[in-house]
Amino acid sequence: MPELNTFQNYFAEEFYDDYRDGLLTRRQFIRRMVFVTGSMAAAIATMSLLGCSPSELPALLDELPPPVPLGELAPVPNARSPLSVPEGDPAVAGSRVAIAGGNDQITAYLAQPSETGIYPGVLVCHENRGLNAHIEDVARRFAKAGYVALAIDLLARNGGTSGLDRDQVPGILSNTPEGQHVADFVAGFRYMQGLDSVDGDRIGMTGYCFGGGITWRVATAIPGLKAAVPFYGPAPDLADVPNIRAAVFGVYAEQDNRINAGKDALEQALTNAGTTFQFRVYPGVNHAFHNDTGGRYVETQATQAWRDTLEWFGEHL
Repeated sequence: MPELNTFQNYFAEEFYDDYRDGLLTRRQFIRRMVFVTGSMAAAIATMSLLGCSPSELPALLDELPPPVPLGELAPVPNARSPLSVPEGDPAVAGSRVAIAGGNDQITAYLAQPSETGIYPGVLVCHENRGLNAHIEDVARRFAKAGYVALAIDLLARNGGTSGLDRDQVPGILSNTPEGQHVADFVAGFRYMQGLDSVDGDRIGMTGYCFGGGITWRVATAIPGLKAAVPFYGPAPDLADVPNIRAAVFGVYAEQDNRINAGKDALEQALTNAGTTFQFRVYPGVNHAFHNDTGGRYVETQATQAWRDTLEWFGEHL
């Protein structure tokens, strides 16, 4: 495979699986591979190594298909989870906020209980789709459960998720140094510590797919993070695992062979480091089973994973 970084490789394999499972059309698969790898030639080489037949590969001189019209980017399909919290729920106050991120200003969605008080905080990292209606819904679910949730848009420097071609989003995320993503969540952590509604000593983090991988990396970078729940995300550099001070609950899917391949080595590294952690493999489900707007959603296991997440945060935050 052409020389790809961790998240480029992660996305390439994920999109190949999605294409094979019928969750992406050939056109969508090719577009996303071009954006991730940086060129049509690199996309073709990567697709070939992943197992695509010659008939499935685009010609080198083919033009990249035109962008998907912006009108198709949002809203995401209606949520199917019984846990979904619609925007406007009186128990939740939701707003879009700006945060200082180095020399830039980043944007995020803030959801907190409507009732005045001091609550633990949860940073939320989106999937490879960016900050969309589903992730904002997840943030509201945390708010309704008694947390202040901050979901950062890692595409803020590119104009924000809502203004981008959705096939382009994974390419931007995987071609941005992961250190920048981590730095944005460090800025988000500091922002939450400054909120009157947040107990600054009780902040955790969760993320999904790509966001699960970023959650692992943030956990190695913020000693003050108390708890983390990465959902089926690629493992961090094992050499960085001893830096983790948060109590970690790792969510895995039984059929997610790509991510599960690194689970045992990560578990050993956490054990060697003396980290407080627990892994749970949810039976009969595949990658992204928690996303109730996606094709792999399984209500029973997604609901159980949510309950387990709240139990973990309840114990460690």
